[in-house]
Amino acid sequence: MNVFASIYQYHVTISTIGSTTESAEEIDDKVVYMEDLEKRKQVYGICGECNEPGTGSKWHSRKVALKSLDNSSCISAEFLNEIKTHLQIYLYNVIQCYGITQDPNTKDYMMVLEYCENGNLRNYYMNNESSYGPKIEELTRIASGLLDIHNAGKIHKDFHSGNILYDMGYPYISDLGMCKPANNEKQLVKQEGIYGVLPYMAPEVLRGYQYTKASDIYSFGIMMNEYISEETPYNNIPHDYALSIKICKGLRPNIFKYTPKLLADLITKCWDAKAENRPTSKEVYKELEKLFIEQSKYHSQINEYDDKIKLSRTSEKRSNNIQTHPQAIYTSRLLNFENLPEPINSDATKTTLHSECLDCQLDELDLNEINQDEENNIE
Repeated sequence: MNVFASIYQYHVTISTIGSTTESAEEIDDKVVYMEDLEKRKQVYGICGECNEPGTGSKWHSRKVALKSLDNSSCISAEFLNEIKTHLQIYLYNVIQCYGITQDPNTKDYMMVLEYCENGNLRNYYMNNESSYGPKIEELTRIASGLLDIHNAGKIHKDFHSGNILYDMGYPYISDLGMCKPANNEKQLVKQEGIYGVLPYMAPEVLRGYQYTKASDIYSFGIMMNEYISEETPYNNIPHDYALSIKICKGLRPNIFKYTPKLLADLITKCWDAKAENRPTSKEVYKELEKLFIEQSKYHSQINEYDDKIKLSRTSEKRSNNIQTHPQAIYTSRLLNFENLPEPINSDATKTTLHSECLDCQLDELDLNEINQDEENNIE
């Protein structure tokens, strides 16, 4: 049954404790509560198999994904409250969590998620060739989803390319920060360590500070650079304590040399060592949206970059990007690093040449080649 988000939400909401359906609906008529059978019937129709009022625009026999939460048989009240909160958030560019279920054998809980047939961002860019135009559009959609999460007063906490899923060629943000250990209270997590994927984690988080919207922005910058370069961050070194020290001292992934300057500048701002220097999710979205809308102005330059990329990326080079160090880990895990240095931006800045508009950055190798050509011409 078709449901228009401008009129009603896509899925039902579990009523908050102590509130009534009537009082909540006075605030927002779009909300449909589980207990309101008549409204569910009106909005979502009747299921042809179980003859019950629907619970969403797409339900019953619909394919879903189950994400197991390891060691969650003794689930905490805090985590249940977090699940409940996220079930009340319905955003266009964010994967829907329909609820939780339990594995009858292990007793671990599992998240019931919207299924995406095209896999995650990493799988998508490795199996699909994409030019700058579509990439800018997709990055704008992802930024819009992150902005919606932040506007809802939430922090993702585990933002990385594995949590960006594709369905019908469109990206969606998944997990909404529920990937931390399900059975740990906040103080226990603080004692044992932090949870996430090391290459995407902001340096202040690595040092034990709480996740913030600014730490999500840092992760977005790493993801954005990965998508443009089509290379996983720090894929040739171990993801260990030594890497965490280097990140705090200013180490960042290489920016692909054919990255348009506007995008390179935005990436650099997002992964600034100081959280207060990073743009907000609204600013990131606005920058990308503006570039997407105005990209016709730079049509010739973008096409030029795409041509250079095709020449520089042979099939052999592309396959080399897939190879990773055996200790490069891109799944969320518990990390415990101590005595990390104060985060700083690296003093080792690359010499760059920029021309007008969206011109690409040239790295030191390019500059050496240019200088060599000039010397040869002089001779």
